[in-house]
Amino acid sequence: MIDAHCHASPLWFEPVETLLFQMDRCGVHKAVLTQILGQFDNAYQEQCVARFPDRLAHVGAVQVAAADAVQKVTALTRRGMAGLRLRPDARSPGDDPLAIWRAAADGGLAISCGGPAASIISGEFAAIVREFAAMPFVIEHLGGWTRPDCDHSPQVWQGILALADHPNVILKIPALGQLAPRAVGQPLPAHAPVLDAAKGAILIEALDAFGAERLMWGSDFPVVASREGYANALDWTRMLFAERSSAEREAIFGGTAERIFFARAA
Repeated sequence: MIDAHCHASPLWFEPVETLLFQMDRCGVHKAVLTQILGQFDNAYQEQCVARFPDRLAHVGAVQVAAADAVQKVTALTRRGMAGLRLRPDARSPGDDPLAIWRAAADGGLAISCGGPAASIISGEFAAIVREFAAMPFVIEHLGGWTRPDCDHSPQVWQGILALADHPNVILKIPALGQLAPRAVGQPLPAHAPVLDAAKGAILIEALDAFGAERLMWGSDFPVVASREGYANALDWTRMLFAERSSAEREAIFGGTAERIFFARAA
């Protein structure tokens, strides 16, 4: 079992030991450390991978506008970075606005891409996905559907599902607490989002559109601790897919992330 989207830091959120504690108690074997937005010092994540190479991979970040951004991506890749976190509208300065994307592609990296749904489903982003057809684009937080700036219109959801037309696009499915937040004063077990067919159904729609080989579960630790908690984030989502085949469940909760982040980095 692999957690494909979590954060660890000694300066913000929680250190890696807290993440490993939650993983161990819930039977999660590996995790992908995803760099915090606005943080460009990847040293701690590199140290974590060095300490726990059989359990962790990391997705780093660089300041795209910096003159040495491409060189930093190359250096981070040589030191074992498995993926690069970029916004869909990331562009390099100078003559080649796609230089940062080319550096990731040349290094064999996967892209972890998050941002507003409107940017994710835009034609400009689709053009980049087509330009780098051999590079995996892992779209965070259900394509921006869980962000507060998403209008949750049917058109936006259909646009997110249409990303499945690109064979190199993979979708991260979120903890269910992001889709159905707990009502104040309502007991948490009775409000388990897995019981909310309307909200849980969109993840089944995502599975039918992308297939299990292009879905991966991520907890968003430690932010999840302020919602349903790590164990519920895993268990409720597993319950939602309980009627699907074991092969599909194994892909969503481990196999896809293993292929994209761990096998590529090996």
